[in-house]
Amino acid sequence: MSDTGTDGVTVGRAASDLGVTVRTLHHWDEIGLASPSTRTDAGYRLYTAADIGRLQRIAVYREVGLGLDQIRAVLDEPGRDTSAALREQREDVSRSLARLENLRAGLDRMIEAHERGVLLTADEQLSIFGPGWNPDWPALARRRYGDSPQWQQYAERAAARGPDQWRTITATMSALEADLAAAVDAGVEPGTPPADALVERHRAAISEYFPVSRSMQVCLGRMYEADAAFATHYDGIRPGLASWLRRSIDESARTHGVDPDTAVWE
Repeated sequence: MSDTGTDGVTVGRAASDLGVTVRTLHHWDEIGLASPSTRTDAGYRLYTAADIGRLQRIAVYREVGLGLDQIRAVLDEPGRDTSAALREQREDVSRSLARLENLRAGLDRMIEAHERGVLLTADEQLSIFGPGWNPDWPALARRRYGDSPQWQQYAERAAARGPDQWRTITATMSALEADLAAAVDAGVEPGTPPADALVERHRAAISEYFPVSRSMQVCLGRMYEADAAFATHYDGIRPGLASWLRRSIDESARTHGVDPDTAVWE
């Protein structure tokens, strides 16, 4: 049988011409939105020219985002204000575009954070982190740790942080380091409650960058003592601080059931 009849076109031909599926036209037929008006002698249903005109209007309104109930109202309700329905849809689209723009901006920040680590200018970094800070360090850290889950977690958090948040984090760490130095001066022994409290503060401060388990904290303590750059940093605050902090972390870990000798990075 031909796709065209003397009084109309078949469902398949109509679907092809409109760029929709036959299933879509069947659905519109089932819900009474648009139905073929005639039949061939063999019983095949055909869309007349008027039917096709309605289908074309449905397709246009559907393309701009109107729901099928809205389309039915626009086409069938007497006195329905089509302009009002379209304005309402335009407002919905504008809101969606605003949400998408916010999402795009968030993705841009996330990408930049993964690539740069800190979304601050070099001058902002020096102002916040102090004159001893090297703005190249985040890039070096990315090259070294960029494939690790911790870098991903760090970047995701960094993407949401501005200068004020970094100032707060830096101030918290500076206060901790001052209290660590004071504990060494006061002769606080690793494993005592005051030392354990400082270890907990240390873990919380580092966890601002990425989650740190007790086992991971033990690994950090080893690095503070063994790595020349970290040892220089901590011992520059107070001689012997790097070793004291490592031993305090180890003793606190034992208290919580973690063997420092077998602790691993998780």
